[in-house]
Amino acid sequence: MHDPAFCGDGEDLLPPGHRVGGWTVTGLIGEGGWATVYAARRSGTGGNEGGDGGDADGTVALKVLPTAGLAPRQARSVAEAARREVELARTAPHPRLVPLLDTLTLAAPDHPALDGAIVLVMERAQCTLRELLATGVDEDRGGRIVAGICEGLAHLHRSGWVHTDLKPENVLIGRDGEVRLSDFGLAIELTGTHGHCAPMGTPDYLPPERWKEPLGEQGVKIRTTADIWALGIVIHEVFAAGVPPFPGATPTARSAAAQQYAEGRAALRLASDVPPFWRELAADCLAPSHAARAPHTAESLLARIRDHRSGRRPRRRSRPRLRLALLALVAAATAAGSAAALWPRAESPGHPGRIRVFNAERSCQDRADRDPACSLGLAVDPHRPYTADNVVPTRVWHGDTLDADCRLTTGLPIVDEEDRTSTLWYRVHLPDTAAAWLPAVRTKDRPALVDCP
Repeated sequence: MHDPAFCGDGEDLLPPGHRVGGWTVTGLIGEGGWATVYAARRSGTGGNEGGDGGDADGTVALKVLPTAGLAPRQARSVAEAARREVELARTAPHPRLVPLLDTLTLAAPDHPALDGAIVLVMERAQCTLRELLATGVDEDRGGRIVAGICEGLAHLHRSGWVHTDLKPENVLIGRDGEVRLSDFGLAIELTGTHGHCAPMGTPDYLPPERWKEPLGEQGVKIRTTADIWALGIVIHEVFAAGVPPFPGATPTARSAAAQQYAEGRAALRLASDVPPFWRELAADCLAPSHAARAPHTAESLLARIRDHRSGRRPRRRSRPRLRLALLALVAAATAAGSAAALWPRAESPGHPGRIRVFNAERSCQDRADRDPACSLGLAVDPHRPYTADNVVPTRVWHGDTLDADCRLTTGLPIVDEEDRTSTLWYRVHLPDTAAAWLPAVRTKDRPALVDCP
């Protein structure tokens, strides 16, 4: 990071020359709500020598989290934040996550303010994305930065973590110019499809649903789509010189504007400075609800970015959007006379209640490649429009085998990619899902099932 002026109102806890374990402090980098970050060099090395870990010049960043003087609950929160950072670095290292080199607990009885402080030794960066935005970035570099953020998020989400505090201050630009996500003190490990966290975070980057999420014993529910919302804000800031997408002079005002948008009381107005491709990407990330954002995973967004940057035509991932548009048109039409499926019959795969998922897109028929862009949704209610807010969290792919127990011949009419229509649906069962519905246009099997009550 760059070395901003120290803005604290007390003494500098670690002046230059102070020893911390095997490291010697060389200067202050910056401070946040709970931590202060210093530059340091391995003790005994000169300015041109590399140490074990750190950069070529042997420097690292020391993230110091004091615990002295805190109430017991606050001290536990600090210790838990440090534990999360260590656990994530240990179990899910990745080139797009800032590496953790060492951890220390200071014993300084002669310096009460430092006694018991937790120190995380990390790779030192050149600057934060926030600092970089102050100088401006062109579209090419901005695209590389957003791609790097998506790589880091995709890895986090695959590993079962949600960052929960993605913002330009927590995106570091390394000495090599590459992106490193940082500050995992608020990161949450998922249990199934979601986790729980304390009602904390940076208001400008919290998704609208967080403001209304009920507070339970474990905190508020958190999902990976919270990071996708924050990514949409960051994308807008990258290409709009740091300007947020929602109007307002304060974080509270901007949060209120985001909630008005999510409730349908205001339109999403992105800056004209944002190039068309990135406007579309940001708009998808800023879909107004968790369910509407769910299809836009970090992996699928990264695939779109790579296609765009390589000049390739977009993959057929746009089909789901086209399909939803067609579904809306079909839903508006009358269902009279369409109870019979207009799909060719095929033999059942050996079990009267077993059906095999079919995806008409040839590029999605490789079962070994479970590309998120090729996943298919199962409906919660076959009588409601088959849109993102009516889809269960579990996705399925071409060739998956599902157990069905009954059929519904009068569901919402559904059209496939070849304009064939059906009102036939099958009720299927998945782990952790009470019931879900597969439209008949998504299978070639016709099992002999009773009609659903």
